[in-house]
Amino acid sequence: MSSWTDRFNSLTGKHRIVVARLFIALIGAESTTLLGVLNRAAQDAIESDGDLAIMGESLVEICESLLQREANWSSVHNEGDVFWSEEEASDYLNELFTDATRRYLSETDQSSDDPNQSLTLPMTPNVVVMLTLALEGEAPDLEADLSNVEALRRGLAQICTIQAQRRLRAIQVNFSPDQMGYVLTDDHLIQQFPELIPL
Repeated sequence: MSSWTDRFNSLTGKHRIVVARLFIALIGAESTTLLGVLNRAAQDAIESDGDLAIMGESLVEICESLLQREANWSSVHNEGDVFWSEEEASDYLNELFTDATRRYLSETDQSSDDPNQSLTLPMTPNVVVMLTLALEGEAPDLEADLSNVEALRRGLAQICTIQAQRRLRAIQVNFSPDQMGYVLTDDHLIQQFPELIPL
């Protein structure tokens, strides 16, 4: 339900902007395959010079891939705010993005230094996906507490709907580990993402 301030601002012609950030941690071998989807989305974003339409299509693919891996969800955190000023929304979005880029701590697996061992990429026990979005209007399923499976399922589905409605104004996708062959250990997960709530 809209607050009195929301109704007043809509009458004065201001646009309601939601900035939301969602962390989803996954475990298990199936979650590692998600890194391929995420890396492809990152490459598409670079090649398109951040074209919002292309990034939106990649975002939908990421959300659908996350929904397909529901059995691998381990913990979640979401946060955000509502703005009536594009400048304030942009500042908050940049603040969240800067914070996300500081969370890439991971390491290569050095458990074996045997030069005769076949070359294989280590499997990371954890993957964390960070979605930061700015959208116009309301998104009740995304603005809610997403710390249970059903709410998270609805929130991811609403992101896809918002993209179809062309209401997204900014998209940032971060993930850890951010390179193939890197490992996000349980200790790193606790250290870098202390706000995560187990599902």
